[in-house]
Amino acid sequence: MSIKLPRLIATSVVRGSQQGESHGGVYTLDFGTQQCDMVVDWNTADIDFEGRGADRGLRGIAFHGDDIFIAASDELFVYDRTFNIKTSYRNRYLKHCHEICRVGNKLFLTSTGFDSLLAYDLDEQAFTWGFHLMFQNDAWTGHTFDPRGSHGPRAMNDFHINMVHVDNSGIYVSGLKTEALLRINGKYEVNPVCDLPSGTHNARPFGDGVLFNDTASDCVRYVRRNGEQRAYKVPTYDPAEIMFAGIDDSKIARQGFGRGLCPIDEKTIAAGSSPSTISVYDLESGQKMASVNMSMDIRNAIHGLEIWPYED
Repeated sequence: MSIKLPRLIATSVVRGSQQGESHGGVYTLDFGTQQCDMVVDWNTADIDFEGRGADRGLRGIAFHGDDIFIAASDELFVYDRTFNIKTSYRNRYLKHCHEICRVGNKLFLTSTGFDSLLAYDLDEQAFTWGFHLMFQNDAWTGHTFDPRGSHGPRAMNDFHINMVHVDNSGIYVSGLKTEALLRINGKYEVNPVCDLPSGTHNARPFGDGVLFNDTASDCVRYVRRNGEQRAYKVPTYDPAEIMFAGIDDSKIARQGFGRGLCPIDEKTIAAGSSPSTISVYDLESGQKMASVNMSMDIRNAIHGLEIWPYED
C-alpha cells in the first residue's frame, strides 16, 4: 500500500550570486503530482548584501494561524497564505538566523551571530527572551537576557548554532561546532543529550533517538538510544549536469550538502540537499521513496523544510 505524501514548503539559499540574479526563495512541493512551484523569488533590489550572511536567501519556516513566518539572516518576515509580505520584525540580537520553531504563542529563533536563541511573543509582537549559550570550565552553560534592552551578549559565533527544537521536555539546540545536541531545562541549565559529528545540521529528538543531517558525511542519520542507527545517503548528480560548478571562490557551494529536515510521521522523513533537492526516506526499510530536484545550480541549497499545514 502506497503512502500519500503531504505537500511540503521549503526555502532555499544561494551562495555566490550577484545582484540581479535569484537569491533563492520559497517553494511548495507536491510529491503526488511531482509539481514544484516557486512562490517567492528572493530577488529584490533592496537586499542588504552585508547584513544577510554568507547565504543569500530565506531560512527557517513556522506557522501560526494563517500567518507564515520565514526568517532571513537578520529579519523575521510574516507572509499570508498567498505569500504576500504582511510585515517583518528585526532585533539587534538577531543575526545570521538559521532555523525557527513555534510552540504555543512563542516563536523561537537561532541567532547564530550571537551564539544565542531568541523568543518572539506572538501576542505581544515583540522579542521578549534571549539565551546566550556558553562553554566554560569544560561544561556547557549560559544565561538569559532581555533582547529589548542593550545589555545582551556581544556578537560572536563560536558554536554556529543552526537548530532549535522545543517540546515539553525542554529547549534543544545544536550547531556546526557544538558536537552535541544540548537541552536547556526549566532552570536554564544546559546538558548534553548526545554527541554529534562536527558540521551537523537540523539535529533534534525523534522517536527513541536523535535525527540529524550529518552534513560532513553527506547523509541523514537516525541514531537510537540503543546505538542502532540508519544512514541515508544524500543524492548526488553527474558533475556534467551541475550548473555553475566551481564559480564559488569560497568552495563552500557543493553538491550533496545536506540541510533541511522534516519528519512526516514516525516512519517517514523528508530531507533537503544541494543542488536544491528534496528526498523522502522510509526509516524502517532505509529506502528513498521519492526525490524531486528544483534546480541544478550548485549554489542553490535547501534550507528550511516543513509540512504545508493548510488545505487548499
